[in-house]
Amino acid sequence: MNADAQPTATQPTALAPTTDATGQHRPGDVIGLPKLVLRYPTEPAAIAALLPPGLEPCGDPVVQINVYCVPVHGEPEHGISTKVPARFDGVDGSYCLGIGIDQESAIFVSRETNGQPKFPCVVRYFRLGEQVHASATHQGTTFFEYRGTPTAITSAEPTSPDGVETTDHEWWIKVSRAVGDADGYDLAPQVVRVTTSGVRTRTEVLDGELTLRDSDWDPYTALLPMLGPATAELTTTRHTGRSITPAGPLDPDAFLAFADTIGGSRWPGDRGAPRRPPAVPGASR
Repeated sequence: MNADAQPTATQPTALAPTTDATGQHRPGDVIGLPKLVLRYPTEPAAIAALLPPGLEPCGDPVVQINVYCVPVHGEPEHGISTKVPARFDGVDGSYCLGIGIDQESAIFVSRETNGQPKFPCVVRYFRLGEQVHASATHQGTTFFEYRGTPTAITSAEPTSPDGVETTDHEWWIKVSRAVGDADGYDLAPQVVRVTTSGVRTRTEVLDGELTLRDSDWDPYTALLPMLGPATAELTTTRHTGRSITPAGPLDPDAFLAFADTIGGSRWPGDRGAPRRPPAVPGASR
């Protein structure tokens, strides 16, 4: 499911591919493009260390990276999202660490209204024949790159042409610390639940190589190391529903250690920048 892109007042939450007068999908239409989904195993303790108190690990210790292109504000938004499995209030879902996008207009309003952890990022994603290419560049470093080719195609069973509807939950955090570096919050941290439903209509399994490069601003290699081969697939989904609702509060005192992030993401940071080594006593910082 694509909980990554933020709908607006003029953007429906579930778009279907447009068709021409003959009922055929219009070639080149952004609506309906498949999403690139990659997964790789990591250390269970690495995931646990990134979850604020109140969220807990669940399922297998697998990092999921989605690369997508969907229409937002009347134009394509290219994005890359990173999620880890997490449970909140007894519900299994995914905690979103960040969504890098190439469209500034959707970054700040998404975080302000819903706590969606978006940040500016140059994302390239395209298919050329049997080759699928994707990359993401942030603060001068191409921290993510994938190249692959399809090896198998699956679709819904003939007896169930629409497939099976599934529902996924994703967790964002909405919070605002006090003005002027005062103690406390203007808005105490609360979890936002994003519930997305849809029917997967086509899957293409890919064979390729995922490369994650060292980057202070996107610390996959340091905080979510890849312990085994990644899987990759192109998924096409007919979305049937999406809702964004408050899910419940987090302990404000316990959350303070997680309040500083890198930019608009939920990677741990230092007043918006990557965390630096402790300063030497008496030295300038």
